[in-house]
Amino acid sequence: MPASGTILSGERKSHHLAKPHHAPHPHGIMPGLLLAASLAACAFALRAIPGVATFSPMIIAILLGIGFHNIIGTPYRAKPGITFSLRRILRFAIILLGMQLSIQQIVEVGAGGLAVIVATLVATFMFTKWFGALIGVEDKLAELIAAGTSICGASAVIATNAVTQGHDEDVTYAVACVTVFGSIAMFAYPFFPAFLHLAPRAYGLWAGASIHEIAQVVAAAFQDGPVAGEFATIAKLSRVTMLAPMVFTLGFLASRKRQHGMPRTAHKRPPLPYFVLGFIVLVGLNSFITVPPAPKYWIVQTTTFLLSLALAAMGLETDIRKVLAKGARPILLGAVSWLFIAGLSLGLILLLLR
Repeated sequence: MPASGTILSGERKSHHLAKPHHAPHPHGIMPGLLLAASLAACAFALRAIPGVATFSPMIIAILLGIGFHNIIGTPYRAKPGITFSLRRILRFAIILLGMQLSIQQIVEVGAGGLAVIVATLVATFMFTKWFGALIGVEDKLAELIAAGTSICGASAVIATNAVTQGHDEDVTYAVACVTVFGSIAMFAYPFFPAFLHLAPRAYGLWAGASIHEIAQVVAAAFQDGPVAGEFATIAKLSRVTMLAPMVFTLGFLASRKRQHGMPRTAHKRPPLPYFVLGFIVLVGLNSFITVPPAPKYWIVQTTTFLLSLALAAMGLETDIRKVLAKGARPILLGAVSWLFIAGLSLGLILLLLR
């Protein structure tokens, strides 16, 4: 799932985001929206430079966002627009991706691909929890990193915290952690298909089964072409649909723990990936109608721009210092967890599906 909640209402502000004396105006999304859109437009423009065109505008956009936030600083008045971009625009762009896919392509992913995704997800969550305890990372923080790595990045972190009820600092740290390592994966993965002789479908499944955020998956996978990108999108959305069962399970286990001396508190209903339903509707529509080439071209270009805008917004709230704030052990956990999910999913794909 996209990083729809990566800017938290209770988050302590860094020096980049000076807290105002009053809440922002309800119509104050324009500053952040225009900033993210400008960075996305710059990403498209920079691809005219020789050599830069080999990179997706989505990857360039998140680099520009990270650089802007950590060098110049993101104004506080931009926060509503950044939040809007990460929630609404990213989800709408993922829905639009459905117009580039069909039911026939989904069927081709097959039971084997789904088995790889489920096995990788469960094993990564359990391994991260175990390794976190081994190296002394606090249990709730380890659980948040485990959820973010195994399922869908920041959205899984926030949904998991609805039942684990960790500290705001842990949520902020886990979000920053999975964003950074997901971004590293986004840049690193496109170098591997040729080196490992991965077919586009195998590479797409690997990216979708192991990279943290939906937008990061899309950015990395489409570097290897549309087939890889389409398979990666389906694989990642399959992981996203597993968010609700996982959170409900954690909520049940947490309530059982409270029966042994902890006070029972009200639970928030975890956010469900309703945008996946819109994606499925458009996939079905695209399977039964033929869109003329000209409108199809503009749909693809619009989708790419909106994804670039959302990734720029993600970069605008990625503070590198947050990853360093709690020392080396949680960073080590995030890195090892990422390597585990990447290695396990790749191994299963090479063993079963190549």
